[in-house]
Amino acid sequence: MKRNILIFTLLLVTEIAIAVFHFHKFVRGFIGDVLVIPLLFYFLRCFTRLRTLYLAGLVFLLGVLVELVQFSGMLNPLLKNTAVLRIVVGTTFDWKDILAYGIGTLLILFFEKNYTYENN
Repeated sequence: MKRNILIFTLLLVTEIAIAVFHFHKFVRGFIGDVLVIPLLFYFLRCFTRLRTLYLAGLVFLLGVLVELVQFSGMLNPLLKNTAVLRIVVGTTFDWKDILAYGIGTLLILFFEKNYTYENN
């Protein structure tokens, strides 16, 4: 549990730094999206004991769902009035975001397989 909180905290600080300090477009636009999947994974891992593969898959699907909602434009009226929602959900559909989420999911699976003592 402490490990998950520590990893989540480090990822959160990294994501905030990427947003605040306006790093290069690639870092902000792609690496930030890669890291958001592990961020959500380790946050949820603090509250659930789902197997790694299932939880990683759910977080990936959540990311894809957000992209599909962006594509549909369903939240556009809400996004115009809420800056925080625009930051959290995003405003523009991009296939590269789904690629980034896939890479983030693979990173979770790699690190959980190679750097954990839990039997997942």
